[in-house]
Amino acid sequence: MAVLRTRFLERGEEDLIHEQSLKSLRDIGVLIHSPRVLQMLQEAGAEVDLNSEIAKIPESMVKDALKKAPKRIRYAARDSKRDFEIPTDRWPFTATNGLAVHIADLETGKDHPSTREDLAQFSRLADALDPIDYLWTSLTATDVPQVSHGLHELWVTLQNTTKHVESITVAGADDAKAQIALAAVPITMSRSSRRRPIMSVVSCPTAPLTFNGVAVEAQVEFAKAGVPVLSMSMSLSGASSPVTVAGTIANVNTENLASLVIDQVAAPGCPHIYTSDSTPVDMKTGYIDYTAPETSMIAAATVQMARRYKLPCMTSGWGAAVGTEMGLPAFSELATIMVSAMGGTDLSAGMGGLDHAKGGSYEMLILDAAIWEDIRSLMRDVSVDEESVALDVVRAVGHGNTFLSHPHTLRKFKEELFFRDRAKLGWQATLSSRMIPEARGIAKKLVKDHNVRPLDKDTLRQGDALIKAYEKEHAG
Repeated sequence: MAVLRTRFLERGEEDLIHEQSLKSLRDIGVLIHSPRVLQMLQEAGAEVDLNSEIAKIPESMVKDALKKAPKRIRYAARDSKRDFEIPTDRWPFTATNGLAVHIADLETGKDHPSTREDLAQFSRLADALDPIDYLWTSLTATDVPQVSHGLHELWVTLQNTTKHVESITVAGADDAKAQIALAAVPITMSRSSRRRPIMSVVSCPTAPLTFNGVAVEAQVEFAKAGVPVLSMSMSLSGASSPVTVAGTIANVNTENLASLVIDQVAAPGCPHIYTSDSTPVDMKTGYIDYTAPETSMIAAATVQMARRYKLPCMTSGWGAAVGTEMGLPAFSELATIMVSAMGGTDLSAGMGGLDHAKGGSYEMLILDAAIWEDIRSLMRDVSVDEESVALDVVRAVGHGNTFLSHPHTLRKFKEELFFRDRAKLGWQATLSSRMIPEARGIAKKLVKDHNVRPLDKDTLRQGDALIKAYEKEHAG
C-alpha cells in the first residue's frame, strides 16, 4: 500500500543523530533527581554520580533497552471495539488537547476556569466525534483539591468516554499507583487490566536532559504496571535545546533513549512510545511556536528516528487554533500543522485546544474534527498493484475514449476518491462569521443527545472511594 509521507533526514543524517545521541548519553549523561532511579540505573550498568545526580548511560544499555521494548502496542478502551494498535500504516490516531485551564461556557460564551463538569461535557463531545480516536485528560479540574486533580481528571474522563484515555497529570509515585488502580476499576475480572490497560500516560523529561524526581518515579510505577508510557520530549529550539534544528532533533532523541532505558531497566518488555512535542520558541513572545516551519522538520525527523528503532511514536500535534481566538490560523500556519501530521507519526493530539494549549473550546473541537477528516484523507493507504493499475480496463476502453462510462469506474470510484463535506468546506473557504455559531450548535446538540455507556453504581462507588482515600492520606 502507498501512503503519502514527508521525510526530512537522509540516511547518513539519521546515523549522525543516533551517534551523537549515544555520545551525549555516554559523555554528558542525564540529570535524574531521584536516588531510587539513579541506584536502579547504576545496578544495571550506568555510570552514576550520586552527588551530582548525573547518570551516564553506555551504548550497551541503549541496545539492550531497544531489544526489550515491544514493537507493537495496543491502546485498549472500555469498549473493546474502540481498541487500536500502533504502529499504523496510515494516518495517525488522534486525540484531544490536554489539560487546558480555561474554557468558554457552551451556552453563555463566558470564559472561566475549567471544572469537573466542563471536563465531563468536553469528554462526551469527544466521545461522539468519529475523527477523535482517544482522549487526553483534556481540561484541568480547578474545583477539586490540588493534590488529587490528576485522579479526578482521569476518573471523569473514563466515565464520559468508552475510548482509550491518556493521562497528562501525575503527582508522583503514589499518584501513579492510584491512577493505575483507578483505571483498573472499570475493567471486568475477565479482562486483565495489565493485559489491556485502558489508560496510557505522558511523562515528560525536562529539557535539556533532566528528569524530575517526582515524574520519573511515577514513570517507573507505570512501566511496572504495563501502562504505555509516552516519553514526551518538549525541546524548545533556542530555549531548552540548541537553536539549530539538528541540535533540537538530537536532544529529543537523546531524551527519548534515556527514558526508554529507564523504563526497560525498571520493567523489561514494558510498552514505551517514542514521543516529541518539540518546536522552536517564538523569539518575540517566548511561546511554543507550533506553526513554525521548523516544527514540521523536527516532527518528520523524530518519526524517522523512532522508525529506525522500530518504536511506536507520537511526534506531532493536530489542532488548528494556536492563538487566543477561535477560528482558523493563516494558511501557511495550517500548512505547517498539516505537514507535521504527515511525517508518519502513529499518534497525535491537540484537538479542541486554544490559547497555545492553555484553553479548551467546544467549537474548536468540532472544527478540528471536521478539518482532520479532510487532512487524514491525504494519508489513507492506496493500493498500487497490477489490479489497480488496470491495464485490462485500458485495453477495453481503447485509445482516445472515456473511462467515465466503463463499469470499472462505477465500481471503484467511491473507494478510490475522497468526497469532502461541502457544508463544512464553507467554513474553511469563507472564514465567515457563521463558522463558530454553526460549530457551537453542533456541539450543543451532541453534548445533549450523545449517550456514553455509564459505569455501574458499584464501579462508581469504588472509584470515588479510591480518590477519597488518596485525598485523606495526602491531605495537607
